[in-house]
Amino acid sequence: MRTGKRSLLFVLCLFAAATSVYGAARMEKPTGQTLKVTSDAFEEGGPIPADHTCDGRDKSPVLRWSGAPAGTQSFAIITDDPDALVGEWVHWIVYDLPPTVDMMPEGVPELGKLANAEKHGMNDFGRLGYGGPCPPSGTHRYIFKVYALDCMLKAPAGLKKKDLLKAMEGHILGMGQLVGTYERKGKR
Repeated sequence: MRTGKRSLLFVLCLFAAATSVYGAARMEKPTGQTLKVTSDAFEEGGPIPADHTCDGRDKSPVLRWSGAPAGTQSFAIITDDPDALVGEWVHWIVYDLPPTVDMMPEGVPELGKLANAEKHGMNDFGRLGYGGPCPPSGTHRYIFKVYALDCMLKAPAGLKKKDLLKAMEGHILGMGQLVGTYERKGKR
């Protein structure tokens, strides 16, 4: 009987964890309009050049987007690695990009506040700005997500992903993404 109770408790814990993860993922994937996201550096599903990784100059790639829905007041970018051993690893967060901006140039400086008043969030390397792919082993995917929002968030620089997602809740009009891959040569 005790084994049965433990099994039931284990199943309930797994269900609660899955529900929590599903809820966070669902909030991050809006049902609004889809933006088209591209880069001059790599194609959808293609390898990210080493210049944009820890093995190169670790500079952010050019990102472009189009198809913003009517009413867009700002954009936000979240880039993460869903294949990291610790779960998702956040590489880049930018928010409060004005609605007139439809691209991020290569090599955006690691400042809290940028040229158009957009702000960098805190990545999982513990710093503001872009932190390029640096997987310890294997090929990892890097998802560059661009969100169209119905407001300027007017949050301070340095938000972490969970805080940005909370601030964006109820304000996402559309979203698009671009996936790149990277494997460190000779690192296994």
